[in-house]
Amino acid sequence: MSRTQADPSRLARVVVAVDGPSGSGKSSVSRAVAQRLGLRYLDTGAMYRALTWWMTAQGIDIHDAVAVAAAADRPELIPGTDPGAESITVDGTDVSGPIRSDDVTAAVSAVSAVPAVRARMAALQRGLIGAGGIVVEGRDIGTVVAPDAAVKVFLTASEQARALRRTAEHSAVDQPEATEIDATRASMQQRDRLDSSRPTSPLRQAADAVEIDATDLTLDQVVDTVSQLVLDRLSGTSGTSGTSTTGTTSDKDKVNQ
Repeated sequence: MSRTQADPSRLARVVVAVDGPSGSGKSSVSRAVAQRLGLRYLDTGAMYRALTWWMTAQGIDIHDAVAVAAAADRPELIPGTDPGAESITVDGTDVSGPIRSDDVTAAVSAVSAVPAVRARMAALQRGLIGAGGIVVEGRDIGTVVAPDAAVKVFLTASEQARALRRTAEHSAVDQPEATEIDATRASMQQRDRLDSSRPTSPLRQAADAVEIDATDLTLDQVVDTVSQLVLDRLSGTSGTSGTSTTGTTSDKDKVNQ
């Protein structure tokens, strides 16, 4: 792969938006691209999870949109942007671990569908993006949060591949049972449906985003592709805009989130 060089001053101002469904590898890819290019990294999904964790800890009914909206501004959320050190605090408490629980995963779509929540998060995210020099991953970055991002990627994978990856993250064994994978797939299908059908900022691909199908790509292959796309855009050369990138490799090497 060619290694186009980018003007460091332009790299320091670039915004890279990476959107896609759960299990597609957004976090692993975005974090690795940020590390490779010396950029900051923002996991916007962690912000929604952190607020959801706080809501449940406070006993707020997450299915009561009015109650969720009324409380959306109350906690102080501070996400870290160091790609080498994941962190997010709620009112001074690091909740990086608790926000990955099954309970939070099951509740986050309901909380994130509330317009007041999305408005607050979008404002916080734009403040963190600032002048740029950052890779931001989520579900509405290229369409709502940073529609003027210089580089937009929509990362996807087959439903089966995403279910396998997500199950492997949480399974205590190397080869999860088929029933465990099926349960993960069913949960992801529900999450996809909720995220894609919500009236405010639904999950969708930006018209000018590059779609990358990671079903048969390794993590390194996807990171190479996205990193080179960024460098090509900043140097003024043509990248893979408007195309879908795929590849072939073994299951054990496929990109994980």
